[in-house]
Amino acid sequence: MIIAKQVKKSYGPLEVLKGVDLEIKKGEIISIVGKSGAGKSTLLHILGTLDKADVGTIEIGGINTQSLGEVELAAFRNDRLGFVFQFHHLLPEFTALENVCMPGFIGNKSETEVKAKAKELLDYLGLGSRLTHKPSQLSGGEQQRVAMARALVNSPDVVFADEPTGNLDSATSQEMHKLLFQLRADFKQTFVIVTHNNDLAKMSDRTLSMEDGLIIN
Repeated sequence: MIIAKQVKKSYGPLEVLKGVDLEIKKGEIISIVGKSGAGKSTLLHILGTLDKADVGTIEIGGINTQSLGEVELAAFRNDRLGFVFQFHHLLPEFTALENVCMPGFIGNKSETEVKAKAKELLDYLGLGSRLTHKPSQLSGGEQQRVAMARALVNSPDVVFADEPTGNLDSATSQEMHKLLFQLRADFKQTFVIVTHNNDLAKMSDRTLSMEDGLIIN
C-alpha cells in the first residue's frame, strides 16, 4: 500500500529525516514510536502528502504522489487518505453530522450518499443520537470518534493518525485502541499511527522505532 524510499526532509539547517525507507502492506496497522524530535510526525505528514519530501519517492496504492500537481494531489488526499489528529480539528460551528460530511462534500459527491454514509459511520461509532450536537456539546472521546468518522467517510485506502489518543484519558484511550482494530476488521483500511502510547504500539501489527531521523528497527 505504501512504499517510501530514501525520504529526506530538512527545515533550514535542521535535518529532520535522513533517508527513511518504508513498506506498509494493505490492511496493516503500523505504529511509529520514538522520542520527541525523532521525526515521527514529519514522516507521517510527508507520507500523508500534507508536506513534501526534499528527496526520495513515495508511492501510495501504486501512485507516485510526488508526481501529482497541487490540484491532483488535493483530490487524491481527500479521496484516498484519512486523517485523525490529537486535537480533533472539528469545525465548532457545525454539527457532528456536518463535520463528518465535509470530505464528501469537498469531493463533490452526492449529498444524499454522503449524509447516508456519515450517519452510518456515526451510528457504528455509537453516536447515532448525537448527530445534531456541535463539538462543544460532545466529550473528548465523542469528538475523537466524530473525527474518526470524518476520516472514514470517503472510504480511504489509508488512515494516518498522529497521537490519536494523546488528548484522552486512559479509559477512553483503551476504547479508541479497540476501535481502531475493529475498524480495520470491518472496513479493511490501512492505519499508520504515530504514538507515545506503549499499549497501542504493542497491539499494532508492527512497531517502527525512529531515532534521529531514521527508522532503527
